Amino acid sequence: MREIVFDTETTGLDFEVDRVIEIGGVELWNHIPTGREFHCFIRPAGRRVDPAAFDVHGISDDFLKDKPLFGEVAEEFCAFFDDAVLIAHNAAFDIRFLNAELAREGRAPIADVRVIDTLPMARRKFPMAPATLDALCSRFSIDTSVRDKHGALVDSHLLAQVYIELIGGRQAALFSTDEERASARRESSGEIWRSGVGPRPVPLPSRLTPAEIERHAAFIATLGPDPLWNAYLEKREEAPG
Repeated sequence: MREIVFDTETTGLDFEVDRVIEIGGVELWNHIPTGREFHCFIRPAGRRVDPAAFDVHGISDDFLKDKPLFGEVAEEFCAFFDDAVLIAHNAAFDIRFLNAELAREGRAPIADVRVIDTLPMARRKFPMAPATLDALCSRFSIDTSVRDKHGALVDSHLLAQVYIELIGGRQAALFSTDEERASARRESSGEIWRSGVGPRPVPLPSRLTPAEIERHAAFIATLGPDPLWNAYLEKREEAPG
């Protein structure tokens, strides 16, 4: 099972006009980092970096002026990302920007079904607690000393560690299955789903003794002519098996 934990940096917050200027991604195989990674800076054609965005990631227009356009790295990007489940924090933001870039190149968008968002996972696991990447790194005692400002590759490495902790830690990752990965994706999208849950084909035998059953029947008789308990008993008798 191949996954890519990724992050992007952009010129601003509007995916319709702003552009992706950095992409970072790290590869996991069965939730274990393989050491393979993708990283590039991108020159945003016709768009300058917003000062507020610069304050976050520190990537300047001058730094980007000799970097490739997205179209020049699109093939390499797709080759690395295309056959994997994609994991991001607040994934909708990154996916909108990447799909806008892909659309400009006439390429197919990234389908939502491929994406796991760690933000709602964290909010469900730790209700009312801060769910930023920094807060989650602190909660899981993940070293962030290498992180001065936001950076796509650095944040991808940090998020990979957070994701592994959110799904149960490194030891649990060694024994995880495709179904557990799919469950994480359903959880991140808010989908409620259960697999293989239903009545037993053969009900377990009662653990009540005959004397206990008799005493209970005597108690029910004291509740009046039509106690609610009788409706429950009728449903049990109608149930299959």
